[in-house]
Amino acid sequence: MIWLTNEITFPNYQSVNEDGVIALGGNLSEERLIHAYENGIFPWYSEGEPIVWYCPHKRMVLFKDEIKISKSMRKIIKSADFIITENKAFEEVIYNCKNISRADGFGTWITDNMEQAYINLHKKGIAKSIEVWFNDELVGGLYGLEINNIFCGESMFSKVSNTSKLAFIHLAKNKNYRLIDCQMYNDHLASLGAREIERSVFLEILKQ
Repeated sequence: MIWLTNEITFPNYQSVNEDGVIALGGNLSEERLIHAYENGIFPWYSEGEPIVWYCPHKRMVLFKDEIKISKSMRKIIKSADFIITENKAFEEVIYNCKNISRADGFGTWITDNMEQAYINLHKKGIAKSIEVWFNDELVGGLYGLEINNIFCGESMFSKVSNTSKLAFIHLAKNKNYRLIDCQMYNDHLASLGAREIERSVFLEILKQ
């Protein structure tokens, strides 16, 4: 496994192991994070561990015309019970993604350093958030990075049922994005129409 130096670069994709890991170490500087996402690479690790950089063989993505909206979700959207905003409460969104209790355990991988790194990218206009409100309370949302007209999703949360789905559907309707990168497979996103494609196909789309 290759350990990164201070140089803002990553190994060749041929070095990726079977788990999708391409490198270890380095830092979460703005320059390194932007360079990573521009090349289909993202960090995923736990507090107290070295940074682990991934570029999985299969990439979970949503082609926007493949979004699946169930009848029950259409009713929720039409009900107008929830207010959806963009980039109004980024720090609250990432805080909730980091700290909300999840049955599957995901969410704990957002370390303190990662939280601050993405807040810094938000201040630069690169990291974005979608917020879902009910009675002026933040009840759901998601965040990610905008890279080459692709939204690279990082995490989402729900305090009220279906609110993360509402945020995701709202994101899919954004005409500025050609594709939503969901990184790795999970059933929740698959139910909304996301599917896996080969890494080579994803990287070609990313470079366009």
